[in-house]
Amino acid sequence: MPDGLPALRDVIQTHGLAARKSLGQNFLLDLNLTSRIARYAGDLEHATVLEIGPGPGGLTRALLMEGAKKVVVIERDARCLPALEEISNHYPGRLKVLNKDALGIKLDELDLSPIVRIVANLPYNIATKLLIDWLRVQPWPPLYQSMTLMFQKEVALRICADFGSKAYGRLAVISQWRTRPEIVMKLPARAFTPSPKVDSAVVHFEPIDPVGERCQLENLEAVSAAAFGQRRKMLRSSLKQISKEPLELLAGAQIDPRKRAEQLSIEDFTRLANSYEQMKKA
Repeated sequence: MPDGLPALRDVIQTHGLAARKSLGQNFLLDLNLTSRIARYAGDLEHATVLEIGPGPGGLTRALLMEGAKKVVVIERDARCLPALEEISNHYPGRLKVLNKDALGIKLDELDLSPIVRIVANLPYNIATKLLIDWLRVQPWPPLYQSMTLMFQKEVALRICADFGSKAYGRLAVISQWRTRPEIVMKLPARAFTPSPKVDSAVVHFEPIDPVGERCQLENLEAVSAAAFGQRRKMLRSSLKQISKEPLELLAGAQIDPRKRAEQLSIEDFTRLANSYEQMKKA
């Protein structure tokens, strides 16, 4: 292999690492593909990279081969630790392995350098939850410079959807409010072992100054969740979930009450969030 370590299929066989559906595991074994993902993450020479769910270490190896100064991996499955230890021994001082559940860890609790990139083939069953957690971090801009993350293709399309499209929803609003997401790579189901039922895509996120008016994240989440929770209804109806006076709420944001959620831009949603804040104070 290019890095002098055994082929990933041999690693899986040696350590008995059959993927577990309960952990959302689908391994990407082609080091050419994992190296492409690592390159999409940007300059890694001076970066500490955080990876979630490395499994047998295919992406981990690619990140190290592409020059990452340090890689910190969080792996819940203890079966994978011996394989990751072999990688650590091959790259002395550059790989730190944490046998923990990523859902229980906050970024500011980790010993990471100021230059941080998050790169991961996320387990499908926790991917959206982790993304939202990372978009919620305070203060903003965050400690990470970018995120390069694998999702089910359908989820990736929802993240990057333009307003007015069928895929546009709460996930797009929250993602595009604080970052500039872009689909940089698509992978067919057959690229993974075992093959999932759906294709996947890699999304690269660059943090930005929040779009639109300054607003509180919890208010933006509340209005977008209510609006898209009944997306076929006009806003004057869907926003009754959070306000007894939806027409007043919409008037405060200068939004036509006959519109539907997908017709609102992110700027519209930030005005709506601030109108909601004012009504709560009244």
